[in-house]
Amino acid sequence: MRFRFLLQPNWLLLTLVVFVFAAACYTILAPWQFSRNADQQAQNAALTSSFTSKPVPVEQLVPAGTEPSSTAVWRLVTMTGTYEPAGEAMARLRTVQGEPAFEIVTPFKLTDGRTVLVDRGYEPPQAGKSVPGYVAPPKGQVSITARAQVDEPVDKRPSFLDGGKRQIYSINAGTVAQAADMKIDPGYFQLDANQPGVVKGGGAIPLPQLDDGPYFSYAIQWLIFGSMALFGWGYFSWREARPGGALDNSEKPKRKSVAEILAEDEARERAEASAAKG
Repeated sequence: MRFRFLLQPNWLLLTLVVFVFAAACYTILAPWQFSRNADQQAQNAALTSSFTSKPVPVEQLVPAGTEPSSTAVWRLVTMTGTYEPAGEAMARLRTVQGEPAFEIVTPFKLTDGRTVLVDRGYEPPQAGKSVPGYVAPPKGQVSITARAQVDEPVDKRPSFLDGGKRQIYSINAGTVAQAADMKIDPGYFQLDANQPGVVKGGGAIPLPQLDDGPYFSYAIQWLIFGSMALFGWGYFSWREARPGGALDNSEKPKRKSVAEILAEDEARERAEASAAKG
């Protein structure tokens, strides 16, 4: 049968690899990039909206005990209260504008009694120090303006102390609350520039660029790669199914060696000589 080669082990393995790769492109890789593109567009829309929205009191946008909703993310809120440096932590292994950094997060106790987590900005690493020094938050009651954010996913690595400073791996109110033995509302608030408590070494965390990024084009590329893999498999299958394909096991004329050709020529010459004598 012409398509019997499809049952050969090597061809079965190739078929499996091609179809698994194509399925991954269509069901995992491309949808993942489409999802990232949608998230980026939502973030851009929220940021754009926050530029024209006036700051509102935090209790008006984020009720006590709740995490900022998706519609509240990046919105500016105002808060009045006092920093609680005893619960402060440094988020390590961060990157700000392509450079390594530590982000400083400090609990902030509001006048209504609730405590929230405030990201005071970032501090770049300092040569010869495992933990950089930074300015402590102001004492006493202050009013600040910050942008609402949802918690980062919990990192399973535990917090620890280094040089007397608490180190964490993700900015998560629950992680800080557990390490500091405090009650902190979920979510956190990213301090806006020139606000009381902004870290002086680096400053407030810069806002992300309003750019959709390459995610949509990446998704299209994965769809193209999956289609190319299927097309290539189909083409080579068709080519091998034709008579004379590389995997064609049908009887083919055996190619003669040089010795055989010379022997035949010699036999032919003897036969011709014998016929001429007769």
